[in-house]
Amino acid sequence: MTGRVASVNVGIVTEAAWAGAASGRSGIDKRPADGPVLLRFDGVAGDFIGERAHHGGPDQAVYAYAEEDAAWWEADLGRTIRPGGFGENLTTYAVDVTGAVIGEQWAVGEALLQVTKPRTPCRTFAGFWGVPDLIKRFTARATPGAYLRVLREGAVGAGDPIEIVHRPAHGVTLGEVFRALSLEPSLLPRLLAADELPEPIREKARRRVGEPAG
Repeated sequence: MTGRVASVNVGIVTEAAWAGAASGRSGIDKRPADGPVLLRFDGVAGDFIGERAHHGGPDQAVYAYAEEDAAWWEADLGRTIRPGGFGENLTTYAVDVTGAVIGEQWAVGEALLQVTKPRTPCRTFAGFWGVPDLIKRFTARATPGAYLRVLREGAVGAGDPIEIVHRPAHGVTLGEVFRALSLEPSLLPRLLAADELPEPIREKARRRVGEPAG
């Protein structure tokens, strides 16, 4: 079954005024766009990014979260979470985001995207939702959503199909990477099979198995 884009979401400027937040502005509050949005190599056109030291860049150009996973959180928290509520640029439907293989390529609208790494929850996310223990709960749930590289720039809109056009044979999934980096570090050596992972994650895996840096 081919998945689809439920919503394309673009961040607005938000003053990070919640308790424990770093000073400054955040782009975590993303709102559904009225029409197609250009996905560029360096990010989503019109998307505001507040802390570029930790967000954005080619390996994190686009963030996707599954509508089905959002529904679990709605039930767990007893409240509605609108598209973009996870800070995601793409809200997906009928795509196994957590089970996506690192390096997997998605044809989405006019763009070609590649799965790079899971999202790591932060205090900004917890503060935006007003859930103090969200980092712990998000980590335990382990449905982190996917960061994506843009391999081919193009416009993407709500309703566009998401087709998996390439899946690497190594089989290292986004969910495995997230668990390896959080609650199951014994999985770290497995990550070395995925050449497409960003170098900082591969370096952490190399340290785990005692390989020299670089």
